[in-house]
Order: sequence, then C-alpha cells, then structure tokens
Amino acid sequence: AAMKQTKGLEGDKMSIIKFEFNPKVGIDNPALTLTEDTDGEGVGEPRFYLLTKESTETFGFCLHEELGCQGHVIRQIELGGVAQRRGLQDGDRLLQVNGHFVDHMDHLRVVQKIKASGNQVLLAVLDGDSYEAAKSLGRDLSQMLPDDIRPRLCHVTRDKSGFGFSVSCPEGTKGTFQLSVLQDGPADRAGVPPGCWLLELNGDSVKSYSHTQLTRKLKQSGSKVTLLVASSAVEEFYRLRGLRVTAALADASRLPFKVRELHLVKGPAGYGFLLKEDDCSSGGVGQFLWEVDEGLPAEQAGMKEGDRVLAVNGESIEGLDHEQTVHRIRAREDQVTLLVIDPAGDEFYHSVGFGGTPLLCL
Repeated sequence: AAMKQTKGLEGDKMSIIKFEFNPKVGIDNPALTLTEDTDGEGVGEPRFYLLTKESTETFGFCLHEELGCQGHVIRQIELGGVAQRRGLQDGDRLLQVNGHFVDHMDHLRVVQKIKASGNQVLLAVLDGDSYEAAKSLGRDLSQMLPDDIRPRLCHVTRDKSGFGFSVSCPEGTKGTFQLSVLQDGPADRAGVPPGCWLLELNGDSVKSYSHTQLTRKLKQSGSKVTLLVASSAVEEFYRLRGLRVTAALADASRLPFKVRELHLVKGPAGYGFLLKEDDCSSGGVGQFLWEVDEGLPAEQAGMKEGDRVLAVNGESIEGLDHEQTVHRIRAREDQVTLLVIDPAGDEFYHSVGFGGTPLLCL
C-alpha cells in the first residue's frame, strides 16, 4: 500500500484490553488492565502518553498516512525506544498532540506539531479497532477527549496592592497550595485561574515547600513572578494517569515573551543574514542570526541580530548542528520559514522550565 511516512511516534492496537497508567506503578511501568467494553459497540477509551527523549534520540516511532486506512497511524515502533517503553502500540490512531485535536488535520501539519514539541510531547491515541468502530458509528472523536488538559504558565507583575492572589495550604502539609485570585487584580489579568493549584514558582517545583517557605520565595521574587498552575480538573487528569505536569506542556500564550515566525523569500542578493553557532545562556549550543543586512528579505521579515533559531520550515532544530541547520534552511531554494526568539525571551523561557525551546508557546 502506498503511504506517506515520517519519523515521529508510535501506538498500540487493542479493543477491549486497554493500557491505563497506575500512579503506584509509575510512568515507566504502565499497568496493563483488563476492562469491560461497556458501550457494547467495540469502542474503547483514548489513552494518553507523555514521551520524553534526549536531544540525540527520536520518539521511537513513525507516523503514517495510509491508503485504505483512516487517521494518523502509528507504525514502526522502535524496539526499546521511548514510545515502546511508554506503551504505544502499532496501529494506534493519533487523536491529540499536546492537547490539540489533530484527527482532522493534514498529515504533514500533524508531523510538524510533533517535531515542534522538542524533547517532550503528550499524545492521545485510540487503538485501531476502536477508531474504526467509532468512525463507522459516525462519532465525533473530539468529544471523547477532555476540553483542556494543559497547565498554564502565567507571568504576574505586582502592583501597589500586591500580586493579586492569596495562597492556602492544608495545615501540616507541604507542596499543596491553592490560589485565590482577586478579580481584576494582577494575577487575574495575567490569566491565573481562580482556585487553581500552584505547581512551580519561577521554574522551581513547590512540592517540598512549606507555606512559610513559599511566602519567603514570593517576597524574594521582587515585582514579578512566573507561576505554573493547573485547574483541579487538569491536576486530576495528570495525577490519575501517573503523569508529571511540566512547564514544557503548558499553555504559555499569556506570557510576555513571544516566539516569532519569519517567512523569507530570497532576493537577488540572497536572504541577507548569517547563521552562527554559539553557546546558549541555558547551556549547550544554539544557532543564532547575525549581520542582518539593511533592506534585504531578512530585515524586512523582522529578523533581529542575536535571535536564536528554534525551528526551520516548521520542524524543530533541537539537537541539530550548524551544518544540518544550514542544510534545512537551503532545502527550499528560494524561501524559508524560521521560528526565532530574542535573547531576553530565550533566557526567560529557560528560567521557567522550557529548556531553551519555547515552541509550545505558539
């Protein structure tokens, strides 16, 4: 059968036998649970997998678009790879990437979403038999998934009344902090949901903090704090599946620093910039833009000297060296699309746990 094939992720094929995460077992050891097919129509439940890899690794599977087969199909699961260790199975259909429903999307766009995730991605899949059964019944697959499974990163700037939130903690416990948010105050304007749970403060986990320690840390933050928070529903979603909530999966759309997408069309004198490999403030090396020529396509697209390249033509360059990045830029003869971030934004995202690759803030 003809197919499109792109390196990416994997899944598994089960109709009544379903993989479920047992918090007591842990992320690396999913428990296999036999469950009854309660609807009598052969449609199981979506399964969620948090895949984390090193920069030199792949996620250990391929994503296929196949003739005569509906959906984005997970194939070629690498023996001993990240996907297999988490429990993805051959034939699974990919429904969601980092909380975004993708079943209706173009195949290449879905692949780009996965690659843009960098070293961590959260997938929702449905076994192949259940997927086919749901399609035959005309079910809306998006309705099988929770509305919002992303934690939220919020950057709060103090005003004369303070940060605009208060913290409650059960007596005698550590690391369990719920926020009450003042309406129209700084926290509310920064997008902090009322009644949410605080997970990280300025990039550091609060799991081991007492209420006194947290209060001290807030005072030491000065006029600005960055909070990783989750609603009760989101916190419960991760907890029940034994998954760890991380900043890399967060909705960062409310943060002050934005990545920028630059679309360049080559002119007679070229693009008008140089690419240089240099040390990142977050550690490791990165690819930076320098010597942006006045009046040429790079400057016209909004490129600034010192910008760091995060992705080329929709694909993350995490783990690529200088020559590989140049090859990606030259892959299309007369145009290229770059995802970049300025130095201040780069340092900020690293400080709050994005590891220097804030692709999920799109």
